[in-house]
Amino acid sequence: MSSNPQHDLESSVDFIAEQNSEEFKQLRKTHRSFVFPMAVVFLLWYFAYVIMADYFHDFMSIKVWGNINMGIVLGLLQFVSTFAITAAYVHFSNNKLDPKAKKIRERLEKQGA
Repeated sequence: MSSNPQHDLESSVDFIAEQNSEEFKQLRKTHRSFVFPMAVVFLLWYFAYVIMADYFHDFMSIKVWGNINMGIVLGLLQFVSTFAITAAYVHFSNNKLDPKAKKIRERLEKQGA
């Protein structure tokens, strides 16, 4: 027997069959149901900001408070939206993905034991 239990698990599990299992397909579908729409939303928001900065100078120059204009506010909101998306993904992953992945992992560990 090998001194590396991870190697033993890898040699005893059929990963192709696991990838084709309904449980794994459901995990992948759940992951994609969050990631793809969120990526599209973020990219649209990002490119909208770039286009506004390039073509809508008057709008982006509107003073909001002192020397702070719409361009700065929307630029800072890019950072805020990035952190919000990260927090939303962590919450989604903890509640939806991790329980499914844990179930698969535990089943695979039992198969390898």
